[in-house]
This record gives sequence, structure tokens and C-alpha cells, in this order.
Amino acid sequence: MARLHAGGTVVSDALPSGRPVPGPAARPPQEAGNAGDAAAAGAPEVFTPQERARGRALARAQWIPVLTARAVSTALLAVLGLTPAGARIVDAASAPFGDARPVRVLCGGLALLLLLDLARLPFAARLHVVRRDAGLDTRGWGGWSADLLRGLALSLPLALGALLGLHALLAAAPDTWWAWAAAAAALGVTAVSWLAPLLLEPVFNRFTPMEPGPLRDALLGLAAADGVRVREVLVADASRRTTALNAYVSGFGATRRIVVYDTLLATAPPREVELVVAHELGHVRHRDVARGTALAALGAAAGVCALAAALRPGPLLSAAGADGLADPRSTALLLLAVAVGGALAGPFGRAAGRRAEARADRHALGLTGDAAGFVAMQRRLSVANVSDVDPPRLLHLLFGTHPSAVRRIAAAMRGDSRPCCPPARARGGGAPAAGTAGGGAGDAGAGDGR
Repeated sequence: MARLHAGGTVVSDALPSGRPVPGPAARPPQEAGNAGDAAAAGAPEVFTPQERARGRALARAQWIPVLTARAVSTALLAVLGLTPAGARIVDAASAPFGDARPVRVLCGGLALLLLLDLARLPFAARLHVVRRDAGLDTRGWGGWSADLLRGLALSLPLALGALLGLHALLAAAPDTWWAWAAAAAALGVTAVSWLAPLLLEPVFNRFTPMEPGPLRDALLGLAAADGVRVREVLVADASRRTTALNAYVSGFGATRRIVVYDTLLATAPPREVELVVAHELGHVRHRDVARGTALAALGAAAGVCALAAALRPGPLLSAAGADGLADPRSTALLLLAVAVGGALAGPFGRAAGRRAEARADRHALGLTGDAAGFVAMQRRLSVANVSDVDPPRLLHLLFGTHPSAVRRIAAAMRGDSRPCCPPARARGGGAPAAGTAGGGAGDAGAGDGR
């Protein structure tokens, strides 16, 4: 699920900002195909050699800028955080504005974050070219730049606010700051997860009500049959950014809505749209966003505790040119620690996401009883999204956000539609769902949660 771990927010490795960026964001692409995995999965051969080759080629082409951007940003953070270079940048950026600690934190943090964004910018631009050449990205440079700036306008205040809050706690409670910071991190993750569908999604998309008709009635009827109360069905103007296909369910309680990409409506038959939505309803029924948010909140709290243990006064802080963790000159070292912790925790979160996706697939099959339609839907989304349908096992374990397409199709053909939960009455509460039915190959540029 592209957005499971943060309820509509994903972490971008490909955009210049690697911090959480709601809306158009990136996930690492699945790499080249693996025929052994396909055979082991027992999948029928529903993809032509040309379709497999195209997805494999795009995955490889995307990996180059994605991994290079990650390597460059990590190396730059290591230089800034493990030498006095980062401390010098903090001092230079804040010098014109005074010596107050909040000023030094904000100015120094902004300078470091923008430097990292600039280092990633050429690779994000290259990724845009790769995806545009593949026919997936419909934006020109103006639209791409506008989305980039929107992401920065959202992510920079969040990151700077977190830095400012951390330093305030360090100053106010030098002995117990870590406990307060852990609680604040968990609450912050939860707040972003629940508020993103209402406040952040409209920044990147325009939504219009779906016209009354058989498809709208069918989608609302599907939700009612599944015990999920939905307020409305909306159409997102995704075609201004991408040709990829998707639908999702977002919001919670009285704000929950089904959102369908206009690209999906334009290319898929109504039954396949219903199957995508049935998968998304599975995420609601199983409270996958609530589960993912809880996991992310616990991870954030644990990360703060690990940060406190790792960055006690000692050689690391001395190497960074900081007198202590409360010194604003430690900011680069803090950013390095967060980046390393995120990289180490990422595979575990993605593994949980793959399990949730498989469960939502089973839910969709049980709800609709249409294995043939499910296979057709998976094929359509995989081909339209230029997915690598059978990525190498190691890369899939490290970076895969969904089960591979061949395994999902094989499960459907085996009749893997075990009921995952009992029938329920329509509910008005619960967590938002923001999973994706057609994932399996990464989307490293347009941010289309498939």
C-alpha cells in the first residue's frame, strides 16, 4: 500500500525531499523480472514477453536515479553530520539573524534541508524524464516543478517544526526529553495520518463528484454490502500528472469517500473499477491504515529512544562539532541518524504492507467472487502502470510495497479468497483506507499509489 503507513503520506526516495511528502510522491521501483519466481508462484502466463520486457526496462531505468539519489544524500549527510561541516553551515546560515537558539535551529535546519534537496534535484529530474519517456508522466517541466514546490511547501514546515520542538524539549527537560519527544513523535505521526486525506490531498489533486449512474450506484452498493459507510464517490484529475490507473478510499467516519482516478474511468470497464474498489474496501474493513499508523507511531517513538541512546555525549557529537545534542550545531547529525533509522526500518514496514495488500486481495475476491475479473484487472493495471510484474526476490523483500503481480494473479487463480472478516453492518467510524489494488511494481516518480 503506497499510503498505508501514513494514511495518505508516503516517504519519497526520488523527489528531492526525502521527508514525508503528501500527494505526488515516490516509491522505489521493483527491478528486473525473475522467471523462477513466476514459476514458483504458479501464475498463468497472462503477460506477453514484450509487456514483461517493458516493465523490466523501466524498473531498471528508474533504479539508477533512485538509488543514486539515496546514495548521494546519505553520503552528503554523513559528511555534514560526522564532521564540523554541518555545524559550520548552521552557524553561517543563522549568523545574520542572531544567536537565539530557535533562530539557529530554524535557519540552520532550513539550510541543511535545502542543501539535501538540491543534491537530490538532478536525480529527481532524470526520473521525471525516464517516466515521461515511458508515457507514465504527463506533466511538462512546469507542472513537475509546481508539484515539487508544493511538496516542499508541505514537508519543510513539518521537518522544521519537528526540529524546533525537539530542541525545545532538550532545553526544557534535559533529563527526560526523550520520553516527551517519543510521545510527541507518535502523536505527530497519528495526526498527519488522519488529517492528510482532508487537508493535504486537495493540494495535489482536484476532486469532482462522480456523475450519477450505474457505476456510482454499483460502487456505493459494494461499500454497503461490505459494511462500509461512504459519503461520496469522487473522481481525481490524475490525468494531469500521469497515465497510471488507481482508486482508493480515504477519510474516516463521516468524511470517508471513494476516489477513482479519471485515468481508470477512461480505460477500464466498470467491473474492473468495482474490483479495484473492492480491494480498497478491504483495507477499510481490516483497518489497515489504523494498523499502519499504530505501527508507524510505535516506530517513531522507538526511533526517538534509539536516537537518545546513540547520540549521548561522546565521539559522534564531538566529530559533528557540537557541544551536545541540545546544540543547534548537532542538526546535521540528527538528520543523519533519522535517515539511517528510516532506511533500517523501511523493509519491515513494507513487509507489513505486503501482507495487508494480500489480505485486501482476498477480501476483494471474497466480496465479488470474480477471480477472472480480478486477473483481468491486475493485468490491466500492471500493463498500464508499466510494472515489473515479477521482480527479483531480494529487491522485492527490501523495497516491495505489494506482492508481485504474478503472485497476486496466481493466488486469484488458486481461488485464494478466504473470508478475512465476518459480515458487518455499515459503519461510520474507523480509519481511512488508502491502499492500492494494482501495485507490485514501484512508481518512482508520479506518486501514483497503485
